[in-house]
Amino acid sequence: MRNCIGIDVAKSFFDLHVPASSQSQCFPNEMQGIQACLKLCRDVRPELIIMEATGGYESLLAATLQAEGWPVAVVNPRRIRDFAKAIGQMAKTDKLDARIIAQYGATLEPLPSGQIDNNCRKLKALVTRRQQLVDMHTAESNRTEHAIDKEVKNSIAAIVGTIEKHIEKIDKQIKDHIDNQPQLRQKAEYLKSVPGIGDTTANLLVTELPELGCFNRRQIAALVGVAPINRDSGMFRGKRMTGGGRRNIRSRLFMPTLVAVRYNPILKKYYLRLIEKEGKCKMVALVAAMRKLLCIMNSMLKNNQYWQQNLIKNA
Repeated sequence: MRNCIGIDVAKSFFDLHVPASSQSQCFPNEMQGIQACLKLCRDVRPELIIMEATGGYESLLAATLQAEGWPVAVVNPRRIRDFAKAIGQMAKTDKLDARIIAQYGATLEPLPSGQIDNNCRKLKALVTRRQQLVDMHTAESNRTEHAIDKEVKNSIAAIVGTIEKHIEKIDKQIKDHIDNQPQLRQKAEYLKSVPGIGDTTANLLVTELPELGCFNRRQIAALVGVAPINRDSGMFRGKRMTGGGRRNIRSRLFMPTLVAVRYNPILKKYYLRLIEKEGKCKMVALVAAMRKLLCIMNSMLKNNQYWQQNLIKNA
């Protein structure tokens, strides 16, 4: 068993378990508790610290631990829960969860997550907020067609106008953050050279998918959830499906892919070949085009290239 620490993070507290000494502790999820956790880490000197992604409650703890030089792996909670069921652990408490997380890390040894600094965290928060505002804008706009009274229509129009102003403001803040970070700015410029990829999608990818350009094409497709998954057993050959991975990236790549299969010459040719020659249905062909678009962008960032049609062949 590796010398690791498992942490179960909640809104107000986080529970910590050290398998080597069977030590369990609970700390407040604030700077005082985080400093106490750092002191414990200096005594234990773990090879890896594992915690679940809990919607942002883990961000400050993970960033502080990483800043001190400790390797931190932030893991999908579903993987932890499936692991607990696999070893027969059905009960669930914060203390038990911390122990299971530590056992998961010791058994499967997940790779440490990338370094989270203040700029990256703030940029990610801005991108998330922008998407929230876009969802609110869509919801309010959809209510317009059911509004009969003038007063209601005016209220909806006022809300929509306010949201649009906030979206413009956040777009500027996101652009300023990326422009102030040369590496991110260059990555965004490479991505925006792809026909079908605009500012918003490029900003999303450099913020929410930092692995783009670092993984191979199979790994990046699996990470986003657009890689076909086999479902075979014995003589049965099931239909290949896609799923899992980063759903938010996949859903927000849908519209850029629709644009790309119309105006990007390589994606358009690929999409039409799947439909007309191979008989694929449109949605299957569209997901395949999304995977190819993702792999092309991954290859471009890996080779520090702008879009060049004659060079994009085997992505």
